[in-house]
Amino acid sequence: MRALTVPTPALRFPAFSDLQVDELQTLFAHTAVKAFPKNTVIINEGERTHSVYLIRSGRVKVFLRSEDGNKVDIKVLESGDFFGEMVLDEGPRSASVVAMVPSQLSVIPLSVFREYLTRNPDFAMRVILKLILRTRGLLRDVKSLALLDVYGRVARILLEQATLENDQLVIKEKLSAQDIAYRIGASREAVSRILKDLTEGGYIRKDGTTVTIAKTLPRHR
Repeated sequence: MRALTVPTPALRFPAFSDLQVDELQTLFAHTAVKAFPKNTVIINEGERTHSVYLIRSGRVKVFLRSEDGNKVDIKVLESGDFFGEMVLDEGPRSASVVAMVPSQLSVIPLSVFREYLTRNPDFAMRVILKLILRTRGLLRDVKSLALLDVYGRVARILLEQATLENDQLVIKEKLSAQDIAYRIGASREAVSRILKDLTEGGYIRKDGTTVTIAKTLPRHR
């Protein structure tokens, strides 16, 4: 772990993009950088820690796990994003976070982050907007779990992960049946059957780890 005393992360973190050099120096002078190997748990749900994390490089996954071991993935965060800001209420961690690939994070003590928010209202507003955005996403997930069947949840994940490329919807992120099952709270077997049906029906096709949505997904399975 080493101290970061230069403001270069402003180029990587959109939340800091319009701050002055001296403002960044103030924040990052109190920040440490830590490397996390792949599959390392960074935060455990329920524990009490007092840091906010900025992703300098790598990718992490936010997830929940029940007492019987069932797992639900909440979100994947990429380089340039931050997490752990809910610790502002000093409560226990509400979810676990694991490094999906080797990742380097800037670790900001809660006291430093809180003081920084107080002194920089524009930055505080961006943090609030980020929390609102994430809350809206969680509400959509709750609605999906409550109102959609397994096929509807699979279709939603496929469409949300796809980006338009050469007039086609393409999913480049590796997305296995198990990955989807974790995200929608279903069994891998059920998801595999749905993906097989969509493939045989010509709705999706796979080329290595890339999935292309070849035609409009059916409303019902």
